[in-house]
Amino acid sequence: MKPAAFDYVRASHREEVLDLLAEYGQDARIIAGGQSLMAVLNMRLAQPKVLIDINHVADLNFIERRNGCLAVGAAVRQAQLLAHPSLADDVPLLAQAMPWIGHFQTRNRGTVCGSVAHADPSAELPLCLVTLGGEVILQSKKGQRSVQAADFFQGILTTAKRPDELVSEVRFALKRDAISYRFREVAMRHGDFAMVALAAAVGDDHVELGIGGVGDRPQCRRLERGASLKDALNELAWSLDAQDDLHASAAYRRQLVRELGLRLIEGV
Repeated sequence: MKPAAFDYVRASHREEVLDLLAEYGQDARIIAGGQSLMAVLNMRLAQPKVLIDINHVADLNFIERRNGCLAVGAAVRQAQLLAHPSLADDVPLLAQAMPWIGHFQTRNRGTVCGSVAHADPSAELPLCLVTLGGEVILQSKKGQRSVQAADFFQGILTTAKRPDELVSEVRFALKRDAISYRFREVAMRHGDFAMVALAAAVGDDHVELGIGGVGDRPQCRRLERGASLKDALNELAWSLDAQDDLHASAAYRRQLVRELGLRLIEGV
């Protein structure tokens, strides 16, 4: 199929984007990389009246350390963030997870904020954002607000973003001392959608374990390390409402959470 007819506007500054979102609301879509949006348009799952191109909005293209976080603007491409010189030191979880996102061709076009806004439950960037307790910055003509990542993702392709709002930036917490960051995922092939993806921030006595590809959104749970870790992982696996699909059964996904989670936490 091909997309339904739409108008196209190449915005040159942020205020123009916000004006258009205020005017068109749910009839507008933001396009930057288009790696997810174009597929949605081609299947006519969305039929906007106008596409707003933000590629030429200079003040949306930034990567900055700010107040204990790494802030990434809406126009930053995934490959651009992955190549950032201090990424492995600033946010090591991202440095480990981002090579698993699609392939280098799609990372060259896809944006960081675009992946977050799309809210695919198997996507790596939303999972990292939730695991690190990150924030999503939403901006409209009415002002700006910050939403915690755990509250932003509300279901499959569903978020707390309002129709007149732009995901202007996302903020990943910087590396903390005495914490080890780890990431693993299982897919049919490298670059395919994850059947299960796990991200972990591991401390001496506890771990923040993020799980993607199992439920309808990425989730993060705090687990205590110790003799009961296997039981805790089993309980976690059963709590995630795993579903059967063409790629994996619910039982297989639960087993991956148990086994891969244990290996990830123990550093095996």
